[in-house]
Amino acid sequence: MQNFINISLEIFYALMGILMIVIAIKSYKTIDSNKRFGTALFWVLISIPFIFGKLIPSNVIGLILVASSLLTLTKQVVFAKYETPSEEFGQKQSEKLGNKIFMPSLVLALVAVLVAMALKDFGSSSQFAIGAGSVVALIAAFILTKAKPSTTVTDSARLLQQMGPASMLPQLLVALGALFTQAGVGEVISNIISGVVPADSRFFGVVAYVLGMAIFTMIMGNAFAAFAVITAGIGVPFVLSQGADPAIVGALALTAGYCGTLLTPMAANFNIVPAALLDMKKQYDVIKYQAPVAIILLVIHILAMYFLAF
Repeated sequence: MQNFINISLEIFYALMGILMIVIAIKSYKTIDSNKRFGTALFWVLISIPFIFGKLIPSNVIGLILVASSLLTLTKQVVFAKYETPSEEFGQKQSEKLGNKIFMPSLVLALVAVLVAMALKDFGSSSQFAIGAGSVVALIAAFILTKAKPSTTVTDSARLLQQMGPASMLPQLLVALGALFTQAGVGEVISNIISGVVPADSRFFGVVAYVLGMAIFTMIMGNAFAAFAVITAGIGVPFVLSQGADPAIVGALALTAGYCGTLLTPMAANFNIVPAALLDMKKQYDVIKYQAPVAIILLVIHILAMYFLAF
């Protein structure tokens, strides 16, 4: 079973890379300006780690990411031209499908959870579960909409390109979090906090941990990336060392990080991508409306961790 999971994951990654090649070809053919070269090159470069990742040395992958970042920085990556359905067709399909349109999303989540639980003893089971859920959800979407397979490729390419380079940000931020952990950033943070927070104060330790998770998540854009660094630097020496329940502390710390996710443009998949997909005039309006909720939730997290974890 483990071999099947490993091979399936390689297939999933390769398919994502092939989709990026489709975007590159579409960009080269439909963009009128010289930026078609930069846009096509960007998507080709990004596709290489997905298709050939295990065969390429890590330093070469790093150079590919640097090159693709330079293309983004110099604004050489733009949106290609896609044929989109008319507003009338969209309205007709909306009325026809109604709330059934949400079924593929529910199927994806349900299948992913069930597969992850069933294969929890195998390595990379969670990634495989998401891939399996996506396949089943795609089949459900075909049954529901009667769409052609070519529509799947075209619309997937369009949505991925509409998100643009921001779609790569979550993976890069997770890698950055691992790098920070290896570099000993947690220890540095611990030394800084020890000069401000009393070592024997549970309350101030909890406050530092919760706010540290939120703030570092705002910097990293990803709560998972922040968790290892802040837990090593603040959670262990200032909260867990005083007898707090690790299960409660860990769960609340991670969701405190999610509060930081609501407050930062670095969390591209939550804040910048929706703004791009909805074609919002002010790309940070999503964050503006989420901020009060995030602040209230942070206060609740501090109280919950202080009263429930000890």
